[in-house]
Amino acid sequence: MFDIGFGELGLLAVVGLLVLGPERLPRVARTTGALLRKARQSWHSVRADIERELAAEDLRQTIRQTAAAADPTNDLRRVIESAPAVPPQPAPAPGPVAPAPAADDAGHDQR
Repeated sequence: MFDIGFGELGLLAVVGLLVLGPERLPRVARTTGALLRKARQSWHSVRADIERELAAEDLRQTIRQTAAAADPTNDLRRVIESAPAVPPQPAPAPGPVAPAPAADDAGHDQR
């Protein structure tokens, strides 16, 4: 996050010791550490929420695309519009029905 080397950190400690004194420096360091920890946790929480929302939106977009691809309405409309207009043909009249073969008392066919 910050590009602070060991020498710079030592210089900050010496300045803090001179400005705050040896009694207040540990308490200020603990408070600063706690605040930085809370800020980092808040940042990670916000980042996780944003990533979760983006993933959910990507999933919704994928579902919409899949539903649009699986919807046959446009394909059916295109086929119907491109089909030639053919008048419906009447159904053929049923022919005579052939009688069923007769069977004798034993259940055999007669010849």
